[in-house]
Amino acid sequence: MSPTSSVKGMVFIVLAAILWGTTGTSQALAPPESTPPVIGALRLWVGGSGLLLLSLLRQPAALLQVPLRLAVAAGVFVAAYQLSFFWGVSLTGVAVGTMVGIGSAPVFAGVIDTLFMGRKPDRKWYYATALALLGSATLLGSSGKIEINPLGIGLAATAGLSYSLYTLLMKKLLVDRPADAVATVVFFIGALLLAPFLIGSDLSWTLRPAGLAVVAHLGLLATALSYYLFCRGLENVPVATAVTLTLAEPFTAGVLGILVLGERIGPSGLLGLTLILSGLVLLALPMGRPLPLDAQRPT
Repeated sequence: MSPTSSVKGMVFIVLAAILWGTTGTSQALAPPESTPPVIGALRLWVGGSGLLLLSLLRQPAALLQVPLRLAVAAGVFVAAYQLSFFWGVSLTGVAVGTMVGIGSAPVFAGVIDTLFMGRKPDRKWYYATALALLGSATLLGSSGKIEINPLGIGLAATAGLSYSLYTLLMKKLLVDRPADAVATVVFFIGALLLAPFLIGSDLSWTLRPAGLAVVAHLGLLATALSYYLFCRGLENVPVATAVTLTLAEPFTAGVLGILVLGERIGPSGLLGLTLILSGLVLLALPMGRPLPLDAQRPT
């Protein structure tokens, strides 16, 4: 893997996380009739449809090359993330649920990368992850009243684990396969698993301009485009590093909360945003002079 490919991959992943960071603001602007499970299901359906169109225009035959067993497993964890995250947030609040769900993912990813990929994160990853997690915790502490619900905490942590496992499976699926084809198959499987939440639900709000704009944004930009970028980046970035980079999501959400929703943030909130950004910058910095090729070969 060349340094240029690695940097390009990290840029793709950060861009994906920035798009994910817009989802909270988008949902806050959604019609009141919308519910988290329905929004999650619509995201996967619209996003999967956008990815399918892209795959059909580029390499339709590649859709048949995606291993079904691995794709089903990845689709299960995509659906599990949606359910456990939204349910956890509803029980313990947006601030705590988001922090536990997103903040626990890099820890799980580091363990998974070591156990299943045989690749222990480097020292820089530990420092960067610690900075980003400390920043997320500081940002959480500045958000006002905090409500702790044990079941909600457990569900949010399950979301973090599901996201890490999904990332590991996607890493395996992306070997010698187009990113759009892999994401298309996985997301349609996840959408099928969440389809029951759409049965009998009031979807009339999606036909109004505000509802249509929210669904289009969440599906096409915050899902189809973001996960395409994430998969492209994951081709050249280790799992643990990729998941830590996605902590750009709470950074983006915090900034949008200030600029778009008019939320107030004090000195501790600004410190949290600065710490998150510092961790991401540290992770993107080069490690130094690489070893000669002969020294990199296992003995």
